Amino acid sequence: MTGRRPLLIGGLVAAAALLSWLLFVVLPRHYRAPTARPAAAVAPAAAAAQPTASGRKIKARLLYVAANGLKLVSAEQDVPYGEGTAQQAREIVNAQLVPAAAPAVSAVPPGTKLRALFVTGSGEAYVDLSAEFATAHTGGTTDEALTIYTIVDALTINLPAITSVQLLVDGKEVETLAGHVDLRRPLTKNADLVE
Repeated sequence: MTGRRPLLIGGLVAAAALLSWLLFVVLPRHYRAPTARPAAAVAPAAAAAQPTASGRKIKARLLYVAANGLKLVSAEQDVPYGEGTAQQAREIVNAQLVPAAAPAVSAVPPGTKLRALFVTGSGEAYVDLSAEFATAHTGGTTDEALTIYTIVDALTINLPAITSVQLLVDGKEVETLAGHVDLRRPLTKNADLVE
């Protein structure tokens, strides 16, 4: 029996290493966005206005901070059409990350970019955002919730195929954005935050 224990432990370690490699190396490469948008070459407002190759657009509800600063309000906007759920989700997130035109106020920190996005067969979206999502955040319980649910609710409201959203920062799972909301698991829609 004691001779089997090292074999069993070695097998478990090897399985864990293989699973980690699949989750953190293979899957992100497989589900990476097909093209990255150049950040410096295109002004943020122009990036959202660029139509897809077909020029086709859809109406999407994007979310911005309400006048009282405590909730989100939705605004319907034209967003480039994306083929399939994952591509449409990328278009919605990219539109949501564009700085808001006055008088609207974005809850997402300026400079935040979408690095990658993929959707599982069970409807979980994994959204990988640039470091600015965390480093440029103002902090505070309400601001953190508004920032997080701007992305989560924009996807779950517009795309019924997406049931939950896992937010990543710079390709890594983070415990929290500013110390108040647990980001170690996928989050579902929070309709209470939207007026």
